[in-house]
Order: sequence, then structure tokens, then C-alpha cells
Amino acid sequence: MNPDQLLQLDRKHVWHPYSGMGTGPVFPVVGAEAVRLTLADGRQLIDGMASWWCAIHGYRHPVLDKAVEDQLGNMAHVMFGGLTHPPAVKLARELVKLTPTPLEKVFFTDSGSVAVEVAMKMAIQYWHSLGQSRQHFLTVRNGYHGDTFGAMSVCDPVTGMHTLFQGSLARQFFAPPPEPAFGETCEDRHLMEFEGLMERHHQDIAAVILEPIVQGAGGMRFYSADYLRRVRRLCDEHDVLLILDEIATGFGRTGKLFACEHGAVSPDILCLGKALTGGYMTLAATLATRRISDAISNHPPGVFMHGPTFMANPLACNLALASIGLLLDSHWQASVARIQKTLESGLAPCRDLPGVKEVRVLGAIGVVELKQPVDMQQIQPAFVDRGVWVRPFGRLVYLMPPFIINDDDLNTLCQAVVQVIHQHT
Repeated sequence: MNPDQLLQLDRKHVWHPYSGMGTGPVFPVVGAEAVRLTLADGRQLIDGMASWWCAIHGYRHPVLDKAVEDQLGNMAHVMFGGLTHPPAVKLARELVKLTPTPLEKVFFTDSGSVAVEVAMKMAIQYWHSLGQSRQHFLTVRNGYHGDTFGAMSVCDPVTGMHTLFQGSLARQFFAPPPEPAFGETCEDRHLMEFEGLMERHHQDIAAVILEPIVQGAGGMRFYSADYLRRVRRLCDEHDVLLILDEIATGFGRTGKLFACEHGAVSPDILCLGKALTGGYMTLAATLATRRISDAISNHPPGVFMHGPTFMANPLACNLALASIGLLLDSHWQASVARIQKTLESGLAPCRDLPGVKEVRVLGAIGVVELKQPVDMQQIQPAFVDRGVWVRPFGRLVYLMPPFIINDDDLNTLCQAVVQVIHQHT
């Protein structure tokens, strides 16, 4: 098929995320290598999105390619009910070693949203095992945790993109978004409403769920590590579990291996995904403490009530092992620090543009918040015409490039952001 035929069939049959059928510009990709996407018409785009934040090593990395080939020589998949296999066991051991103590139990899932669902079910079943009915969750506004029903219920009811489902979702408790920015101190007044909700409703709250340090698709905001520490302390004081959603921030994106390390905080349940396999395959994981696993396993029904068909897929697990090894063997901290420095200088001119509200950078994340939402019909082709792939949403134009990107390509991305915002806002 030529590009026109491909696009015609796409418009007729394929429903893309957050879009109507046949609406919005779509660009057919026929190849990807390092940090470049090759379109069907031969154009190449520098990828500023790392394929929705997961392709941290870029595309067609020989180490990751070999991990797929090696595992295919053994088996592509086997059910995980009653069976196990080396890639899953080794990956579980590695995740326990890397994540904060006392996390030591690993439940593999298919995607980030499902990892959040599992975490929420785990928290509810934990309290059920102890003879308590705690069915609700406390979180903060401007958060985003996924698109499935449980995950939607703890997304911001307005900015979380799920307003039309509110009548069908479980009712949760929402505190104001964290006010102190990253690097600032959290004062008593910043947690007044959060603490009030905790004091009034802790007997109904199964867990607090937060994205640590970086609120992702709900607003791309960076908040105080001190705030996170104080939330952990409140959870301990009121005997409430803490779930941290590191799906977007895990594996180095913020300059720490996990964002919770900025506050030296350990959760009771941790959700991982996205960069876990280096962007090659979908895989996620929910980690929990022995306290949680013992309570669920030693009280009726004695089993955790969840079981995805493709749980712990061997191909994905072997890829994850290779991706983690590749990351740890690299100078990733220096790479992320370099990316942060280049993003800070490259996006700085946006601060002088009239349509811009704020520019903020943390680790390998650069965000330009606009005063008005973008027009995707215009802004997406404008980026492609400049040879870059940047996918804005709402009022946010942001960059989350692969860690392997060089300064020239990163500067090209930043220049495109400045130019496109200047012309289209």
C-alpha cells in the first residue's frame, strides 16, 4: 500500500486513542531507529515523546532486539497460572532489589492502568482480610492514573479527561493539588485539607494514591518532595496504605531511578510500567510489602482476586531484564542531567511568548504550559513539518525524549517547540 491507501484504510477502520473515527491528522510510520521515526513518505522525525515516555533507549537497540530473539528461541508465551519461568522470576528479583525496602512481592500485569487497578484491589482486599471494609481512596487533584474504571475514579474529575464517566465511577476523596513546587518546603497550610480528609474518613480509606513528584497527564506538574514525605507520615499516623504510581516516572525519568527517592519515601504498594521494557512491549508490575501479601494470603479467600491472561509474558519479562540492565550499565544519571540542562536552556525563550503561562523542567521532562488549549489540527502538522514528533495535549506542549538523544537533536526539538508555539498561540 502507498501512504494514501494506508491512510484511507486507517480512517475507515482504525480508532486511535483520544480521537473520533477519522478525525485529526495521522502520520503513518514504517520504521524507527535510535531517536528517529521514518514516515511512509520518507520523512524522518526526531522523537520527542519516547513513544509516550517508554522508549528510554530509543528504537531498535541491539541489546533489546537480542533479548527478543533469545526468548523466541525458548517460548513466546505460557500461562502464568500454576506455571512459572526464568524471565519472570529473575525480573521479580531484580525489581525487588531496585525498589525501596520493604517492597518484596511482585504481581505482573499487562499495562499501567491495570497495574493501578491491581494496586487498588490489593488495598481493598488487604483491609477485607483484616475484617475492615475500606472501599475508598484519597488522592489529589490534577492527578492521572489510567483509563480503566478503577484508575479513572482516582484521576482528577476535571483535568483527568474522564468527566463524562463520573456518574458511573466510584466516589473517591480529592484533596487540592500539591501547592509547593519541586525544591520548596511543604508547610502545614499546604496539607490542611488533605489532613482534614484523612482525619474524617481514614476508616473508609483503603489507601492514598499519588504520582510521586510529577503529576503526569493530569497537568505535568512537579511538586515538593517534602509534601510527599509528609503524606507518608500522615498515612502512618492514620494507618492508611500508600500507593505510589511510578508508571511515568520510574526508571530514571526524573533524575532518580524512582521519583519517590527524591523524598526518601517507600510506599506500601508501587506501580511500574511504561519504560519497564524500554518501550518494546507492554508490561507492568505492582509491588507490595510482605505485610500486604501475608494478610491477603492468610485470610479468606486466601488468594488475590486478579489474573491477567498475558501476565508475566516471557518475551516482555526478558525484554524488561535487558532494558533494566542496559539502563543500569549506562551513565543514565549524567544523560538525564545533560537533557535537563539542554531543556532548560532550549525552552527558556518560551517564557517570553505571550501565549505561555509557565515553563518547567525536571530531569528528562520539559513542559511548556500555555494559557489556552492547543489546536491539534494545526499544531501537530506544524511539528511534523519541522521534522520532529511532539504530541501536545490540552494546554501542554512537552518533551520526554529517549535518554540516548544527543544535544543537536534535543536542540532541534526545543527550537521547534519555540517556533510552533510562537506561530500557533
